Amino acid sequence: MNKLFKFKEFTVEQDKCAMKVGTDGVLLGAWTSLRNNPQSILDVGAGTGLIALQLAQRSSAELIDAIELDEAAYEQCVQNFEASQWADRLFCYHAGFDEFMDEIDDEYDLIVSNPPFYVEEVASGDVARDLARQNNSLPFQELLQGVSKLLSQDGIFSVIIPYKQELDFLHLATMVGLHPSRITHVKGTPEAEVKRSLIELTFSKTETKFNELVIELARHQYTKQYIELTKAFYLKM
Repeated sequence: MNKLFKFKEFTVEQDKCAMKVGTDGVLLGAWTSLRNNPQSILDVGAGTGLIALQLAQRSSAELIDAIELDEAAYEQCVQNFEASQWADRLFCYHAGFDEFMDEIDDEYDLIVSNPPFYVEEVASGDVARDLARQNNSLPFQELLQGVSKLLSQDGIFSVIIPYKQELDFLHLATMVGLHPSRITHVKGTPEAEVKRSLIELTFSKTETKFNELVIELARHQYTKQYIELTKAFYLKM
């Protein structure tokens, strides 16, 4: 159960990962803008390596680095990278973001992160899963400070977070000189409340472009917008 997730151009093994392939990751990997034609990409908290693999499929970036703190997830990420057709461009580091920052002098044209975001302590009984979901293993402030150090001047940072934490996140971002250029609010169905915020940040202050993405009209009846966004990846889209 849950061992393999097949996409159109790659397969994700996920039996060792606490956080399985989910809509958030697929959305971020598909939504992230490549308008600055990034040659170097960093995925912070890579998990299975899903988002880095999506960006390898979508871009011509020569260097796609990923960092993952959890040992089992790191091993799985490496395995997924090596099994893909882009193995020569993908590299995963087994490190926390803070130690990675201390060791790396490079800057990245694009940084992406599907960070842990449950601020309240969650206890599902599965320690690895709880850690992967808990904000205290990578607080937003630490994430944004690191991004502001590693992002190139014309670079883009792309992230998905809970909608209810959007204002706090944007406030922390402006404190390190990052400004929202694009925000998409994600809803499960037309009637549902906004659940997620896809946020793009850059060092330049521009007018923020807002839009909304609805995933389903009814159970398994996906919206045109969602299909358009994800059809390069999902087998059945």
